This record gives sequence, structure tokens and C-alpha cells, in this order.
Amino acid sequence: MVYHIITLPVSILFIICGGGLFCYAIKLRKKFPEYHNFLNSICTFILWIIAGLLYPVYFSTNNPNFKFFQSLSIFFICIFTPSLIILILFYQLQFVVKKDPEIKEKRNIKVFLESFDKKDKELNRSRSYDYKTDLHRKALHLFPAGIIILLWIFSVYIWDGLWNADEIWGISGEYYGKFLILTAGYSGILIFGALDYVRLSFIYENRNLFHLIPDSVLKLLGKAMKRRENYEFIRPTVLVLSFATIFFFPFGVFAAAVLIATIGDGAASVIGLRFGKRHFPKTSDKTLLGYIAGFLASFGISILMLWIFESHLSLNKIIIVATLGAITFFIIDILNLKIDDNILNPIFCALIMGFLYYFL
Repeated sequence: MVYHIITLPVSILFIICGGGLFCYAIKLRKKFPEYHNFLNSICTFILWIIAGLLYPVYFSTNNPNFKFFQSLSIFFICIFTPSLIILILFYQLQFVVKKDPEIKEKRNIKVFLESFDKKDKELNRSRSYDYKTDLHRKALHLFPAGIIILLWIFSVYIWDGLWNADEIWGISGEYYGKFLILTAGYSGILIFGALDYVRLSFIYENRNLFHLIPDSVLKLLGKAMKRRENYEFIRPTVLVLSFATIFFFPFGVFAAAVLIATIGDGAASVIGLRFGKRHFPKTSDKTLLGYIAGFLASFGISILMLWIFESHLSLNKIIIVATLGAITFFIIDILNLKIDDNILNPIFCALIMGFLYYFL
């Protein structure tokens, strides 16, 4: 595969964004060492770099017809998305905050944190977060994974199958799917990254832009975050960055790993919190029932994804690949490492399943 110079703006943009957020991480580590997980920040910074460097590889092709879609993707990622972000912030500043200066008193990190403390007190929580919070959290994580799979189904089975796109546009449904997923995915990462830039700006007193976050976004974050995560990068950013680093695998393997990281993890957490009684370790929110639910959900969703998208594989191979993917998830879940499982689950599950896919 060959790098095309036209794709370099995406790589440069992602390296710059990752570097800027890493500077935030250094500041957060100094000011809030008890809350900020610097190891996660290092891993996230590396993911920004890898995602940026991989983008030109994903778009490498000798098909001249694909260059149009390549250019269109770069336009959306490097021009349209940043412009949209700037427009939203400008609107908030000029037409919301300046018209009602009291909003600065309502939209700030202190008030936002107080909402978490109030909710914890009302629920009399003995653990870090409740069932409803976790349900909102996992639904937010599932959203990008669902969009990715729907875009692929549309491209390969509808856009290409019904309209003979290969003859009309000169590219296959799979290439069109790559265009849609990469464009939506990389644009989404930039939007989440911009949210982190604005949200975490409270660490700089003279450059605090927290009040520019729309109320609807703050409300969504309040439902889906733990209190201590206000000093971390938001999980959807980390999750989608992890997806970007494994997109080179066959789509069935990629989709299985993506859904293990969302549905498998969601089943383990939600079912464990709702019905689990025996916690392991005892001081953790995780339960034995949650581990079992996560394993079974991971195994089932992997079977389904491989059967749908890699139908040429034998049933025995599908079962073996799915089983090892589920076991990988189970091991990561039970080890409860300091690195975010939104990084570990998709990457390591994809690596194990991909190895078996190619060499079994």
C-alpha cells in the first residue's frame, strides 16, 4: 500500500489534536493526580497518532474513481467537521452566552460536579454508579458501533447490490463502505475530541470554555458519566479511536470485536449490576453473573457477525474464532487492568480473532 499526499492533512490533523489533548493530560495529572489516569491518556495519545497514520493506508487504491470519494472524505474530515464545530461554539458564544451572561454561573464545572454529588446523595449509593447511569453509558457506546455496521450493510448489500454501483461509479460496495465508515468515524472522533478540548478547558482559568457546551450535551454527559471521569477523556473518543486502529481486519472480525467491546461489555456491566449478587473482587462493581453474561454475549455476537459477514468460513472455524474472542474479553474483564477496557477489548479481541482467521 502507498501513501497518497492528498490524505496527509488527515494524518497531520489527528497528530496535532492528539498532541494538544496530551498537553491537557499532563496538566490534569498535575492538578488532579487522584482522579486522572495518566496511563489511559498516554494510550489515547498513541491511538490518535496511529489512527492518523493509518488513514492514508485505508484509502490506498489504484482505482482512479476512488480518488473522488477520497477527496470527499478529506473535505468532510478536515474542512466540514472543524467548521461545524466552530459554528456551534460561535453560536453558543454570540447567541446564547452573550445574551444571557448568567449562563456562565450555571454552566461551569463546579455546578456540573455538584449535580453528580446530588444524584449520589439522593440514591444513597454505596458503589460508583447505578444501573440507569450504566444503561445510558452503554447505549452511548453502542451508537457508533451500530452506525458502522449499518453503513457497511447499506453499502455492500443495498447500495451495491440494488444499484450496480460498481458499474455506475467504478467502485465496489466495499470501497464505498470504507468511504462512509472512515468519513463518519474520523469526523466523529474529531467531534468527540473537540468536546474534550472544551469540556476539560476548566483546568485553564483564563481559557475556560466549559460554558460553551450546549445544555443538551451536558445533560447527556451527566447521564452517562461517572463523577471521576470529568477529569478524563470521554469514553466514546477512546472507543472510536480503538475502532480506527483495527479497521484493516476482515469486516466480520472487525464487527465482532467492535460489538464485543460494546454489547459484550454492556451485557457484563448492565446484567451484573442489575441481577448480580456476588462481586468479584468484593470491592468492585463487577459480579460473577456479569462475567458470565459478558462471555455469552460476546460469543453469541461474534458467531452472528462472522456468519453474516464471513459466510465462506466453516462452522467449526467460526465457533473457534468466536470462542477465543469471547475468552479474550473474559480475561480482560476479570483482570480489571488500569488501562481502559474500551482500548483493550476491541484491540486485543480483534488481534486474537484476526490471527485465528488468517492462520487457523
